[in-house]
Amino acid sequence: MNTERIAKLVHQLLVELGENPDREGLAKTPHRVAKSMEFLTSGYRQDLPTIINEAVFQSEANNMIIARDIEVYSMCEHHMLPFFGRCHIGYISRDKVIGLSKLARIVDFHARRLQIQERLTADIAKDIAEAIDAKGVGVVMEAKHLCMMMRGVEKQNSLMTTSSVLGSFRSDLATRSEFQDLIRRQAH
Repeated sequence: MNTERIAKLVHQLLVELGENPDREGLAKTPHRVAKSMEFLTSGYRQDLPTIINEAVFQSEANNMIIARDIEVYSMCEHHMLPFFGRCHIGYISRDKVIGLSKLARIVDFHARRLQIQERLTADIAKDIAEAIDAKGVGVVMEAKHLCMMMRGVEKQNSLMTTSSVLGSFRSDLATRSEFQDLIRRQAH
């Protein structure tokens, strides 16, 4: 990623908006925005095997494994405005489990790209299913979108929920219901 080129583009954008990009408060803004974009879009410059980093382990566990309330921050591809919320992941393994921190890293890997929440949810589920050959995977994401809150319809309390269920989470109603019940429970 060429941060110098992005900084020049941001400088020009500020001019087009009617601002003086050389005034004290904005003088370093183009470079700050370029560095921010480098971080916020780092998912384009990563790959899943490096993220997982061999943190897949043999296990006889065949029960449901759930990680709740994983923070997610992304930017919508339509307006390049942030959306943020929580991601809940559940899976049933065949004979492998994945390191807990890797679930959060997979969320970030996909979230740090221009996204739509629907695809983000599905991609997370697909990658987890493939990484461990899970019997089933469920991912539920709840997020607030600044493109809905700050502009357009300006609905401050709207919350979008998406889900992706694969394998036994799709085919077995009892499994899907157990997952949904467990992610709804409040932590004590």
